[in-house]
Amino acid sequence: MMRMVFRDNQFVQERVMDSNDLERERGITILSKNTSITYKGTKINIIDTPGHSDFGGEVERILNMVEGVLLVVDSVEGPMPQTRFVLKKALEFGHAVVVVVNKIDRPSARPDFVINSTFELFIELNASDEQCDFQAIYASGIKGKAGLSADNLAEDLGPLFESIIRCIPGPHIDKDGALQMLATNIEYDEHKGRIAIGRLHAGVLRKGMEVKVCTSEDSCRYARISELYVYEKFSKTAVERVEAGDICAVCGIEDIQIGDTIADKAFGKPLPAIKVEEPTVKMAFSINTSPFVGREGKYVTSRNLRDRLYHELERNLAMKVEDGETADTFIVSGRGTLHITILIENMRREGYEFMVGPPKVINKKVADKLLEPYEIATVEVPEEHMGAVVELLGRRRGQMIDMQGVGAEGTTLLKYKIPTRGLLGLRNAILTASRGTAILNTIFDSYGPWAGDIVTRDQGSLVAFEDGSSTSYAIASSQERGQMFIGPGIEVYKGQIVGIHQRPGDLSLNVCKKKAATNVRSNKEQTVVLDTPLDYSLDDCIEYIQEDELVEVTPSSIRMCKNPKFAAAKKSR
Repeated sequence: MMRMVFRDNQFVQERVMDSNDLERERGITILSKNTSITYKGTKINIIDTPGHSDFGGEVERILNMVEGVLLVVDSVEGPMPQTRFVLKKALEFGHAVVVVVNKIDRPSARPDFVINSTFELFIELNASDEQCDFQAIYASGIKGKAGLSADNLAEDLGPLFESIIRCIPGPHIDKDGALQMLATNIEYDEHKGRIAIGRLHAGVLRKGMEVKVCTSEDSCRYARISELYVYEKFSKTAVERVEAGDICAVCGIEDIQIGDTIADKAFGKPLPAIKVEEPTVKMAFSINTSPFVGREGKYVTSRNLRDRLYHELERNLAMKVEDGETADTFIVSGRGTLHITILIENMRREGYEFMVGPPKVINKKVADKLLEPYEIATVEVPEEHMGAVVELLGRRRGQMIDMQGVGAEGTTLLKYKIPTRGLLGLRNAILTASRGTAILNTIFDSYGPWAGDIVTRDQGSLVAFEDGSSTSYAIASSQERGQMFIGPGIEVYKGQIVGIHQRPGDLSLNVCKKKAATNVRSNKEQTVVLDTPLDYSLDDCIEYIQEDELVEVTPSSIRMCKNPKFAAAKKSR
């Protein structure tokens, strides 16, 4: 594919479709992107979509634009838990599937096992007989080779493109009908404004054309197309007209939203709106109230925060934002913790400074019964740590569904159905219990009966007693009480969480205390060995905090602190 698209001397970024910095750092796809190539006279539109169920809003939109999918599975690991989500959605849409077994050049590749596992997954997801009879392609993406058998790869990706043309049908379109295009994605350009992206379902779209933009049958407005683009290779190309079946970008409609239909001015009718599953987790966003407010961030007011969060709704269909109890608090609901933490990370990189509370699940009441979301958690763990992990999942109300040996000798795959509440803080706990060797994947399953109380954290926090700068002398005595988040010479404020207490309950301590000076020469400075402080990422901090704690997020720092509102409530009692 690279040979078709780039010059020989052109610099090509690794993982070219993962263009977002956050995607490169985390090694995951967060935003869907599209491109196209022409193979033997046939134009093939390709859309890279996220695999994680937390970004299901992206997946569900994108499946509206395609006729088939390439399901890429690893030649050793086989279908991952996240593969299940995208495949389930694609099969529900009735799309054709081509299975690509990638990294076939790995020494431990086991293609027969992978194909059998994938077939079992198709059966489990109620695929039709036609869908189960899928074409399998074996490939090495890094070498740019593919073939119909694992032992016989061509010198390029030709067999893959031949399979796409042979197995995936052309677009179901009405070429001569009245114009219809569903806006499935939105981009923003400083000069061109809002750009709607979608596939033309019927008719022809021309530059300068007057169109009708419909949200529903009764809600339509008129607009003019100022510019039209199609995707060629890895860039947008300006065109005068686009025919039904092609994917294009449309400029000139300032107020267009995802789910709107661009239709013929006279005869156009709206297409069915995009349906997205409901959020399962919510978090409170509020303005920064710590003593360090405004030191590192550019946008710190509640108005800045409100505008940014509501702006996110324009392109993030699976997210919801509501005003909180106070004017400077907003409740953000998403498909999972990862869904919301990606938004937090993007905002801090844009210069925002704010605080977030702990994630809470969104419960439902049906016929006077309280229901909560459940997820399927799969854990790959070495046998020597299995007991500790099983105990941990059991304490969090997990029910074992399956247990089997997998891949490397001595590794067990555990599959549990567990309340989403029980997953909060689980990743860190499992890594601790397995000494960093376990791999946890989760996917939303369904709503089920309330599982009862769950204790997610046994230890309290070490809390700074006063404002100041931490000293080696104070930290040396503090680290006897637990594990520290800070080293010496760090500015802290009263109420900031500086470590994990080794016992339940919080403990206030003075990390800024200086050693008393003495005039006795023989009182030689004692050599103190300080432990390396824990380095918690944004995700770790959000997993760690409890009901009465907050994460302070700024462009340069991530700190945790006690929520002053809870302290005030305790005092008033």
